[in-house]
Amino acid sequence: MEAIYAVRKKDNNQTRDETPYAPKNKFADFVVNQQIKDNILAKRYSNPTPIQDQAIPSILAGKDLIGIANTGTGKTAAFLIPLINKVSKNRSEKVFIMTPTRELALQIYEELRDFAKGLGIYGVLCIGGVSIWQQKNDLRRNPNFVIGTPGRLKDLIGERCLFLSEFHTVVLDEADRMVDIGFINDIKYLISLLPQQRQSLFFSATISGKVNEILQPFVHNPVTVSVKKQDAAENIKQDIINIPNKNKKIEQLHDLLIKKEFEKVLIFGRTKWGVQKLADELAKRGFRAAAIHGNKKQSQRQRTLERFKKNEISVLLATDVASRGLDIPNVSHVINYDLPASYDDYIHRIGRTGRADKKGVALTFVE
Repeated sequence: MEAIYAVRKKDNNQTRDETPYAPKNKFADFVVNQQIKDNILAKRYSNPTPIQDQAIPSILAGKDLIGIANTGTGKTAAFLIPLINKVSKNRSEKVFIMTPTRELALQIYEELRDFAKGLGIYGVLCIGGVSIWQQKNDLRRNPNFVIGTPGRLKDLIGERCLFLSEFHTVVLDEADRMVDIGFINDIKYLISLLPQQRQSLFFSATISGKVNEILQPFVHNPVTVSVKKQDAAENIKQDIINIPNKNKKIEQLHDLLIKKEFEKVLIFGRTKWGVQKLADELAKRGFRAAAIHGNKKQSQRQRTLERFKKNEISVLLATDVASRGLDIPNVSHVINYDLPASYDDYIHRIGRTGRADKKGVALTFVE
């Protein structure tokens, strides 16, 4: 593992002369409802990112789309903006969005509320860890958007509260991650319940053999937009922290965290127990630290993430439940306190920093 990081670090520090992306469109140019444009302005979005610039026109034209893009490229807005516009023109239109994790589903739901403000368009978040009773009630209101994770969506379908035959627009987001964590059969089942005539949008960072099993029957004559960056973004400086004495590991972490430049730090650990123990120890030492992991209730995880986003805490500790899909602005450093299980996990972890063309630092502790 150490050798991989060392090689990647060396590659990453090589300078490349890249021309900044010049978008063909401005948000003002897109043929969408003026209220949506006002909402885009309110979020202080200036120019479209590459995925937004290339995908929005095709989605507005009603085409199926394959978007090959990493997290942090602006793909959520790339599909929400044209789909909110589609619903604003036809209030009977229903959109189904499936994601691998609760955190990503929540993030999309919050973005939907921002972009659809003032339009009377509503969505329902269908994820585990929170009341299914409330979700059933919300579904009875006939929302235009349903956003959820496979397990809870299957539960709601099984209880005849959700009927996918009603949805003629569908988004699969981070399809590769859904396959990675074992949802491939669930996805195939859910796709089988959708109507044949539909607009299908498929987003994934990679297209492996198993992902292709889902992709081929899902889309029809799709437009493909690929804006995938190299594995590790060039604006993330990567380095290794050697730990000669395992008993001094937390002291080395402490010495890093007291430095001024460590403003907003995301620390990854291997186990739920280990992450919580480390968070408690850092809090005892006076750091504004908290943890998210699978033993926390969904509501607790959401509150902690909000506090981190608002800088009420400056150190967030997490297991890999938080390593994909989260868009937390201005994370200055990612620290791999425990080594990730694979190189892919490493890439997903460090991708939480250096987002939106900002600089970031990723440090990996190696014992």
